[in-house]
Amino acid sequence: MGRIGFSCLFPASWHFSLSSQVLPRLLSPSLRQLLFVGLALCLIGLLYLLLVSAKTRTSWIGEEAPFHRHLARATDSEATDTSNPNLNYGLVVDCGSSGSRVFVYCWPRHNGNPRELLDIRQMRDQHRKPVVMKIKPGIAELAKTPEKASDYIYPLLSFAAQHIPKHKHQETPLYILCTAGMRILPESHQEAILEDLRTDIPVHFNFLFSDSHVEVISGKQEGVYAWIGINYVLGRFNHEHNDGEAVVEVHVPGSDQQEALMRKRTAGVLDMGGVSTQIAYEVPKTVSFASPQQEEVAKNLLAEFNLGCDAHVTDHVYRVYVSTFLGFGGNAARQRYEESLVRNTAARNKLSGERVGETAESPLPDPCLPTDLQDEVGPPTQRLHLRGTGDFNECRRILQPFLNRTDESRTSLSGVFQPPIDYSNSQFYGFSEFYYCMEDVLRMGGDYNASKYARAAKGYCATQWKTLKERFDSGLYASHADFHRLKYQCFKSAWMYEVLHTGFSFPTDYKNLKTALLVYDKEVQWTLGAILYRTRFLPLRDIPQESPKGAHSHWRHSFSFINNHYLFLVCFFIVLLSIILYLLRLRRIHRRVAPRYTPSSVPWLEEGLGSPSLPVEL
Repeated sequence: MGRIGFSCLFPASWHFSLSSQVLPRLLSPSLRQLLFVGLALCLIGLLYLLLVSAKTRTSWIGEEAPFHRHLARATDSEATDTSNPNLNYGLVVDCGSSGSRVFVYCWPRHNGNPRELLDIRQMRDQHRKPVVMKIKPGIAELAKTPEKASDYIYPLLSFAAQHIPKHKHQETPLYILCTAGMRILPESHQEAILEDLRTDIPVHFNFLFSDSHVEVISGKQEGVYAWIGINYVLGRFNHEHNDGEAVVEVHVPGSDQQEALMRKRTAGVLDMGGVSTQIAYEVPKTVSFASPQQEEVAKNLLAEFNLGCDAHVTDHVYRVYVSTFLGFGGNAARQRYEESLVRNTAARNKLSGERVGETAESPLPDPCLPTDLQDEVGPPTQRLHLRGTGDFNECRRILQPFLNRTDESRTSLSGVFQPPIDYSNSQFYGFSEFYYCMEDVLRMGGDYNASKYARAAKGYCATQWKTLKERFDSGLYASHADFHRLKYQCFKSAWMYEVLHTGFSFPTDYKNLKTALLVYDKEVQWTLGAILYRTRFLPLRDIPQESPKGAHSHWRHSFSFINNHYLFLVCFFIVLLSIILYLLRLRRIHRRVAPRYTPSSVPWLEEGLGSPSLPVEL
């Protein structure tokens, strides 16, 4: 059977032969068939493009849409996937007065957008428990033996090292931050302890650690870290706010822009411990001062910082007021109050010749104790007997002088400067004693309402001590409420009320205070704010790769996707068009050649002889 070979004007790899019987069918396709084939190929190409673009679009949405990212992080309790190579780690050791704790944090690779912060969360082990370890006593106990400081801290770092993949150690920052216990030591003792840590830790551990990573932080720093941690968990640093979310007008510190920035309202923090009380909140607008002296004092209370990784991007620049008041915690205030009772009663007895409070038979009436509760206070050589009268309002009045208020404007406890608060557009969270006072006995923790709180506290104070003990024994109070709480609840209720409304000048109709023990069902440590602040420049490693222009990195990904896949589509259609043109050319050639080689004019077709090779020039 005859065959026709095509070899001219084509590469060697394109040489092929066609049977003379098949040739007419291939070289004479109808226009309808060509259009059908072309349309089918076009549909295949478009289907491919749509599938790839849909997949990529889904990944964009997953990266960009927050989906309440902070809420999800706060409630997430899954074990950390240590096999993930894109996961980074960080360590913070909190060296407190009673002990030291190590916290292990982790975060995925930054997305390259300088307007977004790292997504830091606490690491969880295979049992889904936070990776935390605590040792006692506090590191300040080593003041006389500073050479043992590294041995003291070794168990904490060894514990953390076991949970972090070994190949990640050298890029895992380690921060050792000391607080109240170390602050009270002489500076020479502080430096001796810190120097031992700086010298020995790099010998035993391969963490990212430098001399500046170990220090004694101030109360102001600790307060700023706590404020950062709480607002980070609440999602207040995510500026993509929805309709209905509270916003605030901000004059960004150090910014050249004339117009004010509108962004999410941050939450202020109130924290009353046993010894001290602390307040921290953002000051969104520029502060004016009553005097040069007040301005000088304010410099030590106002912190201006940028949480972002780019100093030229002011989205995360904040001005925060932080003040800590030693002696204004619940227990310290009660101690000051008792010392005042002992001192003043002794002075009055000396002047009047009476013996009030010296015996249980002639006790001193105390409006800050529940009705008929008998108590004994003072040093062993000067005991004072008290009997509660349970008068909440009188207790409040007696406690007001202990706030040390002054007549100077814009001041709070002890006459300390306090910037104005926009009570109509602000929110505060009250922790520790603010929560215990409301919840342990009064059972009304959560949203604070001054009138309801005062009414409940007044009722508690006026209740007979015998009745309160019966309720306690019956389990009517919170499980962690103890006998000490029962005795001093009346005093602490009045003290908290006065600190809030007289000391910090919160109006009694303020509705945006929430008292809490946990945020999103977990305790928020100041160490979270510390790791967020101290690692804020780490995203710079990723930004040059993800976003050379420093803004909206997803635009670059979008253009890259469009360029790559449209280029593929263009190439696909060029190839398709070439094939169609080639087939049309073959069709025209066939029509020209066919009449010359009819069965009558080609005898070898009839004889069944093998055909000679017939070149066809295209």
